[in-house]
Amino acid sequence: MNLDFPALLVAATIFTGLAWLLDAMLLAPKRRRAADALVQRGPARDSDQVHKTLKESTLVEYCKSFFPVILAVLLLRSFLVEPFRIPSNSMMPTLLTGDFILVNKYAYGIRLPVLNNKVVEMGEPERGDVVVFRYPKDPSVDYIKRVVGLPGDRVGYYNKIIYINSEPVGQVPAGVYIGVGSGISMSGASERQEQLGEVLHDILVMPRTPGLEGEYVVGEDEYFVMGDNRDNSNDSRYWGPVPESNLVGKAFRVWMNWDGANGGVDWDRIGMKIK
Repeated sequence: MNLDFPALLVAATIFTGLAWLLDAMLLAPKRRRAADALVQRGPARDSDQVHKTLKESTLVEYCKSFFPVILAVLLLRSFLVEPFRIPSNSMMPTLLTGDFILVNKYAYGIRLPVLNNKVVEMGEPERGDVVVFRYPKDPSVDYIKRVVGLPGDRVGYYNKIIYINSEPVGQVPAGVYIGVGSGISMSGASERQEQLGEVLHDILVMPRTPGLEGEYVVGEDEYFVMGDNRDNSNDSRYWGPVPESNLVGKAFRVWMNWDGANGGVDWDRIGMKIK
């Protein structure tokens, strides 16, 4: 079962905010009136009793403390930047298992949390972007892939080469890949540099491993995506293009890497720009 963290965050924000508002508008004035009544009964009235009467409940105290923090986290994750963790090898060698990445949430428009309705148009994915999106077969799961085909494109994949509207995407051999940690099984793969639009990036292919080939037409408001680890990626070749409404944001930076199979933190990857 996948935890719907955005929904929990929204619920927590609403609950703590309403508790704070209820106290400010109803409960706090009631406490002040009760304290004033105690004071008017005589100057010798115990000040501790007055203080106790004015004191808010523990629940309200916690809500008032946590509401600004929860609200700030909600706004940050929903409209600016959200962190994600890479759980698999499908984007090797660009992203490794254990990478913690930052995703720009407004690059493709500002959306309401939970509802995911776009309220402000900002931009559109470009060929070569690394994007996070809700998996079309199960929107509760987030995927990360590279944009290969744009709306209206005909995307072909034959003999480990991408074709965009019948034109092959350029590739240059970059040697034999040596994997580490959770990606050591990819050692021996052919590493190549590929030019997708303005983006020059590395990919991995297994020349002797048969892959799914064919041609696909990208519909309106859809994007064809593929993993950089071409023979180890569950992507649009298998389940079709990604609807624009499923986009979450554009990945732009690795802020941490932790791979237990590689001895823990890989300091060289911290701060790496994703391209």
